[in-house]
Amino acid sequence: MLYQSFAVAAVAAGVVDGSVVRRQSASSSASSNLPDYYVTKPELLPGPTPTGVPAFLAETNPAPFAGTTYVPPQPLETQVPILGQVGNDESIYHYHGQLSHYFPASSSFGVDEYPLPEHASIVQLNMLSRHGSRYPTKGAGVETLAGRIKNATTGVSGNVTFTGKLSFLNGWNYKLGEEILVPVGKQELFDSGVLHQYMYGHLNPNNGTKIIARTTTQDRMLMSAEYFMAGFFGLDWTSNATLVLARENLTGTFNNTLAGYYNCPNSNKAVNLGGTNATTKWASVYLANATARLHAEAPGFNWTVTDSYNAQSLCAYETVALGYSAFCGLFTYEEWEGYEYSVDINFAGNNMFNSPTGRAVGVGYVQEILARLEHHVISSPEAQINVTLDNNTATFPINQSLNFDFSHDTNIAAIITAFGFTQFAEVLPTDHIVRNRSLIVSHMEPFGARLDIEVINTPSPLYGDRCNGTVYEPGPPTTYVHFLLSQRTLPLGRSFPECGNRDDGWCELQTWLNLQSNKLAEAEYEYSCFGNYSAVPYGTITNGVPLSNETFTA
Repeated sequence: MLYQSFAVAAVAAGVVDGSVVRRQSASSSASSNLPDYYVTKPELLPGPTPTGVPAFLAETNPAPFAGTTYVPPQPLETQVPILGQVGNDESIYHYHGQLSHYFPASSSFGVDEYPLPEHASIVQLNMLSRHGSRYPTKGAGVETLAGRIKNATTGVSGNVTFTGKLSFLNGWNYKLGEEILVPVGKQELFDSGVLHQYMYGHLNPNNGTKIIARTTTQDRMLMSAEYFMAGFFGLDWTSNATLVLARENLTGTFNNTLAGYYNCPNSNKAVNLGGTNATTKWASVYLANATARLHAEAPGFNWTVTDSYNAQSLCAYETVALGYSAFCGLFTYEEWEGYEYSVDINFAGNNMFNSPTGRAVGVGYVQEILARLEHHVISSPEAQINVTLDNNTATFPINQSLNFDFSHDTNIAAIITAFGFTQFAEVLPTDHIVRNRSLIVSHMEPFGARLDIEVINTPSPLYGDRCNGTVYEPGPPTTYVHFLLSQRTLPLGRSFPECGNRDDGWCELQTWLNLQSNKLAEAEYEYSCFGNYSAVPYGTITNGVPLSNETFTA
């Protein structure tokens, strides 16, 4: 389909009354005939939902800190003094990788930002959002460290008395739950909804019709979607939107592009541990000094590099859950830079271009975006596509001007890989930090991150040299696509030369569609996800697919 101009008709895609769907018991007479993908109460597959101890920052906050100017919590306490941090250094709370409380990307991805030129119009938005800040994953390393500390201080495995900076552990208790949103995580999604209302509210038809938004059955995913909708539409959001829930569970029985790794077994096997192995290697380098310091303050505990790494993660998790964490001040500024880099290596090797399943995990969602841009449903099974949902305009509308989807950090990283954003394909070494790198997970995938894909109509082709003003060239009306990740433009020309070296990072839509037409084949989905191939060292894979078809039987 050739695109001279991209037009979207706002239609009433939601055929089920959202006020009935939301928080409606599936067993009641009002909703007993509803398909389960509309039912939000009771939650079908919520995942672990233990809550933690409520925060009590008014009692636990040690601020003001010596040598710092007091700043009230906003709402988190982030004024903890860090050895080696000076003046204009970026906050260490922006170095927590995917565990960072949301902040807009603090530096560009390679292009400047420009306002929408006169006579141009944004006609569609496709938003893919990560969930908000949450408690740790069940069985995470922070739980392991917490258990070791408890056993060591209660006589189960000795009677350790921590000293120096670790002395707080003598009376410390683990207070975190598992996997569900923490208070600031709810705020992140509500605020994102408010921001998107300011940015794109005009695209909502506001004529009594409802849009379809999509999330998964996992508790934090459902809650994130609902808090976003409340921010965008208000507390009566069910009058404006209906949520469609894709089943999310470990079995991979149900196809789900918003959690594509469950439909890709190899992504969860040893063949896809390159990033984990690389992170372990790097941690032994950047945490060597920290581990020696902390080991000396933990007589009889045998403090290890793994404990140091888990303590850094506890800083991030406790900060978003409780408002303050004493673990943050245990590490120097340089060690926090090392932590951020460890996450970048991990994502590169487990979820992006250095992973054999990097493209495959995200390619189903890529196909859905292409289907929306080309205005058609998906009627045949492709990758993680759920044909039951995507072959029905009631659950996969093809003419909405606003499309809101909710997903996970690693899934969004895989989607960026499946699109082919090769500016993030650099192999990062495991013995030192590459300072001038594109792949910084803190900037790309903090809690509440969002990928916004704008479709823009212009009256004629727009000259790509925007720094000297807006210049329209002779020609027909033209449609462009514009990608923003955490509120910063992704320069399409950097990864896709056919888009041109534009100052604004845009690409002509038809050019973009042509470039994306082979992404399903490039992902090698069947072999990547189900093939029998060997694990290779981190950095051997550079294109998000296995090296070669060693053996595979369909």
